[in-house]
Amino acid sequence: MNVTKFVVTVFALSLLTLTACGKEEKEDAKSLFPEEPFVLQVQEGTLHGSMMYPADKIIEEVVILVPGSGPTDRNGNNPQAQGNNYLKLLAEALAENGYATLRYDKRGIGESKDLVKKESELTFDLAIEDVVRISEELKSLGFSRLILLGHSEGALIAEAAVIKESLYDALILVSGSALPADELIQNQLKSADQDLADLAEPIVASLKNGKEVPKVPVSLFSLFRPSVQPYLISWFAYDPVKFMEEIAVPVLVMHGDRDLQVPVEDASVLYEASQEGKLEVIAGMNHILKDSPLDREGNLATYSMENLPLHEDFLDKLIEFLEKL
Repeated sequence: MNVTKFVVTVFALSLLTLTACGKEEKEDAKSLFPEEPFVLQVQEGTLHGSMMYPADKIIEEVVILVPGSGPTDRNGNNPQAQGNNYLKLLAEALAENGYATLRYDKRGIGESKDLVKKESELTFDLAIEDVVRISEELKSLGFSRLILLGHSEGALIAEAAVIKESLYDALILVSGSALPADELIQNQLKSADQDLADLAEPIVASLKNGKEVPKVPVSLFSLFRPSVQPYLISWFAYDPVKFMEEIAVPVLVMHGDRDLQVPVEDASVLYEASQEGKLEVIAGMNHILKDSPLDREGNLATYSMENLPLHEDFLDKLIEFLEKL
């Protein structure tokens, strides 16, 4: 088995650790735009985030940034990949163009880490409920228009939230998968090692049917450890293409053609399934929305470049969509 290839594959799934890793968090550089804390009381405690505003504009609409999988914080940083700040950079770019944003730390991550005492408490359904609760709170604060922008796994969470509640005026899916998560995992395992994929197949099938697997082979323990299985079971229940067929609000599907984690072809599948969709494939952009070299090593190196700006064409197409809403 190619160990290096397998490690990269698991990294791409971002399932090695769903909760905070306990590393000391570095202090973030102060933003150029007005920013204030956002707190939301939930049953288990307090969900934390940040509101960012344009410097000189009264705002009635807000873009909610839904982060991807694993221990990704409100700024887009992940202990597995060090810092790249892609969500904070996105909030700043939107503020520069007149849009307020809300970004947040998921349960178990950053300032919201105390919401999770045990990894087995996490489910995909809770992630969806948190987005809906955040949205309801923003409505109560006076924001009349809500736009959801979900990145990677956050794209599916955003889709589910739009289906769950009629709170939203538009949906933006960035680097989202068109496959249900069980198929995504199986495909990525096959690309690493067919024997490993064969070993995983009955585990995935059992979880797909809602049944936990108490004994997992050592070679697959990081992906299917018992404590993460409740999350996987709830995640496997959702189909992004079926959601797209039901969503009636304007949708923008965006994807980079140098995305190593989710095939760019998935964007076309999501777009074709949408009722009111628009597709933008960004040449040279990778999974974290940055201009990337062609080689894999150079692409992955950008994940640790916190000062590398977001892809210019991505920002241009995003703002163009928002301005036409």
